[in-house]
Formats: sequence, structure tokens, C-alpha cells
Amino acid sequence: MRATMSVVATLGLIVLYLLAVSTGNASRLADYYWDIVALSGVLGMAMLGLIGRQLWQLRQRVRAKVFGAKLTLRMVLMFTLVAVLPGVLVFTVSMQFLNKSIESWFDVHVESGLERGLNLGRNALDYLQRDLEHKARQVATEANGLPPVSLTLKLPALREKLGVSEIAVFDLRGQLLGVAGTPSNGGQVPTAPPAAVFTQIEANQTYRAVETPSRQPMQLRVAVPAYPLAQQGHPVVVQLIQPVPPQIAEDAELVEATRAEYRQLAFSREGLKRFYRLTLGLTLLITLLGAIGLGLYLSDRLSAPLGALAAGTRAVAQGDFSRQHPIYSRDELGMLTAMFNRMTKQLADARAQADASHAELQANNAYLESILVNLSAGVLAFNADDRLTAANTSATRILGVDAATLQPYALTEWAQYAPQLASLVEVIARHRHDESGHDWQVELDFEGAQRHQVLLVRGTRLPEVGSRGYVVVFDDVTDLARAQRDAAWGEVAKRLAHEIRNPLTPIQLSAERLQMKLSSKLSGSDAEMLTRATDTIVKQVAALKGMVDAFRDYARAPTIHLAPLDVSSLIREVLALYESHSAVVATLPPQGPVILGDAALLRQVFHNLLANAQDAVSDAATPLIHLTATAENNAAVIVVEDNGQGFAADILPRAFEPYITNKAKGTGLGLAVVKKIIEEHHGSIHLGHSAAGGARVRVVLPCAEQA
Repeated sequence: MRATMSVVATLGLIVLYLLAVSTGNASRLADYYWDIVALSGVLGMAMLGLIGRQLWQLRQRVRAKVFGAKLTLRMVLMFTLVAVLPGVLVFTVSMQFLNKSIESWFDVHVESGLERGLNLGRNALDYLQRDLEHKARQVATEANGLPPVSLTLKLPALREKLGVSEIAVFDLRGQLLGVAGTPSNGGQVPTAPPAAVFTQIEANQTYRAVETPSRQPMQLRVAVPAYPLAQQGHPVVVQLIQPVPPQIAEDAELVEATRAEYRQLAFSREGLKRFYRLTLGLTLLITLLGAIGLGLYLSDRLSAPLGALAAGTRAVAQGDFSRQHPIYSRDELGMLTAMFNRMTKQLADARAQADASHAELQANNAYLESILVNLSAGVLAFNADDRLTAANTSATRILGVDAATLQPYALTEWAQYAPQLASLVEVIARHRHDESGHDWQVELDFEGAQRHQVLLVRGTRLPEVGSRGYVVVFDDVTDLARAQRDAAWGEVAKRLAHEIRNPLTPIQLSAERLQMKLSSKLSGSDAEMLTRATDTIVKQVAALKGMVDAFRDYARAPTIHLAPLDVSSLIREVLALYESHSAVVATLPPQGPVILGDAALLRQVFHNLLANAQDAVSDAATPLIHLTATAENNAAVIVVEDNGQGFAADILPRAFEPYITNKAKGTGLGLAVVKKIIEEHHGSIHLGHSAAGGARVRVVLPCAEQA
């Protein structure tokens, strides 16, 4: 674009120069006329193409709604209007002035004055010619009848007498017969007269002429006939040459040149008018096109900073604060650009600081979230409107309810969508309005989805400066409470085994001795009464010993000897004891999963489970005990189901506690011992109800590679 504009500007200067040269010298009009027209046409086409391209680009920018395009269009229109109005006015005035000036140049008085001046010069030259002709006749009169030698000798005296520059005598053949004075051609011999001179002399006529030799001043030539004695009646040519006075010659030449130029101008007057009209029109066109092009260029230059600022503003709106625009001027636009650069730098610094703070906050949040995720305790955060704002995965795991589904509802509405949370909601609602800084703690029996749980719930209200909410933290202490109870029962069992077992043997021995000593001395009813009393004492002591042994087994940690065991084979060994009981049905794989365990202790576990199931189906019309063993997720799963009465609702949550049983006979330590053995094998045991309505016991033991 810049190269094109440079070429157009150079071409315009050339055209303007040619126009100036042509208008300054009318004689060059014909020389430069068509060159000027051609160059002007090329210049006009180039400028039209350039401006048309710029206008098309401007139209595209306006249609594309480029920022600053409309402002550029308005400025171009203003520049065009500013150029057109004065240009048209100057063109109109110039045309009127030109027409009147050209017409005034060709006034009749000017032409008549030039003609009279020319006549005056002619009259002066004619006077000099007549005077020189008179002198030539005097020479011819003196030459008539003289011999050639006398004529040659007399010519210098005549030249001096008459005061002429040159006197020469030629015959009709052009031979020089005599000369006086310096030849006018600057040589030694004067130049022979033109052929027209000899023609007129033969006709006995006089020849007069005003000559302007090349590179010589104007001169007068006069030739007359003479009849010397030696020519035998044939005339000779007497030629007199006299230079025209310099002032008269200059005036005559000037008047002649002025008259010729005036006649040429008068002849080309209409063409001159057309040329000047064309000159003014081309100047006006070039000026207008140049103004439009300059307007487009300046408008682009003026609107470019605004477009750059608009692009920068859009970038800032999109979050890009890295735009820095160069400052090309020190005016208001430059100040605005500097202020924009300063603003974007401040925004970039603020954004960097905000990003750093945000990154730090995210790191802190991630750290806090990591803590909450890995925290075994459940955490619930509420706002002032009793709506859940945050919860960790442990809360979902402990409660058995997805905390995200509870966020749309207030705390008091939770029981409608999750009835198992009613007890927890009641506790939280009772303490949620406690004063800030006042912590509360409650141990809660919670009926979970899979089992009965004991939750230790703690809560506190957040400071009012923050969110004005409260936080509730709860732990599943079911296993801890059970472990504490187990430890307590174990201690009780140790003490009972120690305190009760010691007096049992003396009591039994004393009863047996009484029977042995007194049975022979008593008779009849007294002897029977003694026998019944001693038998009762012995039986009850044996029962007490059995209970003490059970307590001892429960309190004593089993000594485990681990070895690879085939679960199916181990269960078949236990089932051999129940072959006479047709109610037992086993579904075992040919080769069961292999575990690491103590065969004796695990036989005790399965024997205890089958014995409990056998007691449970004793009153059933069609007793059924189903035992299955499968491998699931690298673990051996053994399930024992029956169709008895099942576990009572109040016993199921506490079935593994000592002395918890619904059987008429038994100590209630069987399941407690079973659970302890299973846990020593890193397994788990779960109680529930079978599809037939009876009890269902599920034992999970890790396989050998997992163990």
C-alpha cells in the first residue's frame, strides 16, 4: 500500500510539473498536450483504483462492524466535503477568470497596436532601403562609361563618400569585378548575390531586400544595373550592403516575433481555453482524489489507536491483560493509550496476585478436603438456614445415605426422605442453636442400613463473623464400644472363673462324701432325699463348672496355629458329625477356596453355627439347614441359613455380646466366641434373616494369598 501511494504521489508531481510548464509557455502546449493527457489519465486511474480499494476495504470493515470503521467513514466524508466545497468554488472562479483573461488577451486594440508597431518598423527599414538605393544609383552613375580598372580604383572613394559598409560589382555570370570595404560574410571575397538579383538586373530593375544571415546581424542589400565601358553594352550588378542599426533591428525582430506569437495564440485561442479547462479540471480531480486518499490514510491513522484500544478492551473483557500498545504520539490519543497500558498492567498484576491467592486458597482447600476425605469421622457443615453445605465421604459411609441428595432440603426435612436419620436429626436440632464456642457431645444409638451402630456425635456453632452456621462431627464407635464390652466381659469372665471355680470342687466333694457316709445309715425316704439332694448339688456344680469353662474360653485369647486349609474339606469334616440329622443340606465346591487358618478353632466355629441352627429348627414342621461355601473377591464366603424363628429384633443388634440369647438353655457365649475366632483370622461375620424367615449367618475369611 505504501509503495502504491508513493508511485501515485510521484506520478502526480510529474503531471503537476508538466501542467505548470505548459501553462507558463504556450508554445509547449502542442509538445506536452497528449503526454499530459495520458499521464493524467494514468494518474486518475491509479488514484481511482487505490481509493476504490480503500473504500471497498472500509465498506467491508463497516459491514463486519469493526470498531472504528464508522468513525473512519465519517472522517473520510468530512475530509471529502472539506476538499470538494473549496475545490469546486476555486474551479468555478478560476474558469470565469480564465475565460475573461483569455478574451482580454486578444483585444482589437492590442492587435492593431502590434500591427502599427510592425508598420513603423517596416517604414524605418524602407527608408533605409530607399536611401541605400539612392546611393547605389550614384555608384552606378559614376561607373557608367568607365573602364574596369578605373572602376576598381574608384570604388573605395565612393564607399567613403557615401558611407556604406560594402560595395561590390559583379558581372551577370557572378564574377567579381571589384569590391570596396569588408565583405559582410567575414571572408576575403564577398558572397555573390542570389540568382533573383541577376534576374532583376537583366530586366533593368532594382533589387532591395532585408536579410538576416545566420548568426549575423540584420542587413540591407540593394542591387542596381550599371554599364561600364568594357562590358560592351551589357549591364553589371552594383551591390551595396549596409547593416541595419542594432536598435532598429532589435525592435523590428521583437515586433515581428511578438506579432507571430500573437497570431499563433489567436489561432489557438479555443484550444488554449480547452487546455486551461483541462488543466484546472485535472488539478481539481487530482486534488479531490488526493484529498480523499489522504482522508482515508489519515482516518486510518487516527482510528487505528482507537481500534487497538477497542481490541485491547475486548481482550481485557475476555481476561487477557497482556495487551500493551505502542505510543506513536504525545497527544490525547497517546495519553489514552498510555493510561490503557497502565490499566492493563495493573489488572495483570492484580490478576497475578489474585491467581496466587486463588492457588493458595485452592491448595488450602485441597489440603482441607484431603483431610476431610481421609478423616474416619463423619463431618457435616450447615449454614444459618439449616441446609447442608459440605460433607465428607465418611459421613456418607457411616450414615448409609448420600449426603449430596440431602443438600436441597433443610435439616428438619431430612427425616421425610431418610427415616433412618430421624434420631440424628433430633439430636442436631436440639443443640444447633447453642451459643458459639459451646461444644456439645452425645452418644447415639443409630439404626444403620446394615446394622445397629453407636455414634458419638459432637457439634459446635461457628462464629458469627463467618458463615454463622454450625458443624457436626460423628464417629462410629460401635466396634470400640463392642471392644470395650468384650474387654469388660473378658475381665468379668476371668474373675468369675477364678472366684467361682475354686469353691466348686470342695462343694462337689463334700456332697459326694455326705452321700457316701450317710447313705448307709439312712433308710427309706431319708436316704432318697439325701440321694436327690447330693445328685442335685453334683449336677449344679457340674453346670457351674461348664459355665466357668465357657467363661474361661471366652476370656482367654485363643492360640492360633495357621496353616493352609481347604474350606470344603474342613466343612465336610464337621458335617460328618451331623450325618444323622437330615435337615442339614450342604452346597460345597469339589475343591473349595484355600485359606490360612487354625483347623481346630474353625471346626469349633462351624460346629457352633450348625448347633445353633439345629436348636433353632427343632420346633419347625420341616426343619432345613442350608450351608454353602463360595469364593468371592479373593475370599471364602460361608453362609449358614435355617428356617427357624430367626433372631429377635431386640437381640440381633447385640447378638455377639455375652449372655445375649433367646434360647432356654445356654450361656449366650457361643456367638461371642465365634466372632472372636473369626476376627483372629482377619475375617468378618454378619447376622441377618434368611429368605425363609429364619436366621442367616455369613462368614467371610480371606484366601491364603490375601491373608
